[in-house]
Amino acid sequence: MTFKGIAFDFDGVILESVSIKTEAMATLFADHTDHLDKILAVHENHAGFSRFIKFDMIYRDILKAPLTPETRAELGQQFSALVLEKVLACRFVAGALEFLKAHHKSTPLFVISGTPDEELLMITSKRNLGIYFAGVYGSDRGKPEILTAIMAKHGWGARDMAFIGDGLTDFDAATATSVPFIGRVPENQGSPFPTPTRTIRDLTKLESALEVLAA
Repeated sequence: MTFKGIAFDFDGVILESVSIKTEAMATLFADHTDHLDKILAVHENHAGFSRFIKFDMIYRDILKAPLTPETRAELGQQFSALVLEKVLACRFVAGALEFLKAHHKSTPLFVISGTPDEELLMITSKRNLGIYFAGVYGSDRGKPEILTAIMAKHGWGARDMAFIGDGLTDFDAATATSVPFIGRVPENQGSPFPTPTRTIRDLTKLESALEVLAA
């Protein structure tokens, strides 16, 4: 493996769970029919953001209503309840599990996700994924901060790592830290990333894509 460490977003990169989160957001705001399209656009356009940041944006920019700490926390609890069982059962992105199994012993692998830390750790534990990762990091910290901390801990430079993500939040984190990036764009979907970002349809070709990225 060319890189000393590899970081992955979780939803849409390790698990095919993006649609689960979108459906949960639609259910959560189903009473706001006049605003639902805009609410879902916020959710989808800010993939990788903490759900709580999205709630803040939705209330501030779309609903034009105050969001109390109590309501914010309740929305988070309801969202978790809507997605947890489905995420625990959903399928892997093609090639993801095979890549983890093949490389986790020789290369430190990390998850950097917009899911709350506690929930993310529970999901990776229940799906028996913890053994593959040297670190599992959720939304308690920003993605650039986490990437920087990982590199500092291991004494790596930016070119020693690669970040695999499916949203502009992931791309922006990699850009901010100068970490090489590969975007996952599912088949029949348009790329959200600027040209000439290297993209893959799934993780079956990730190893060869990393070799090209490092060249």
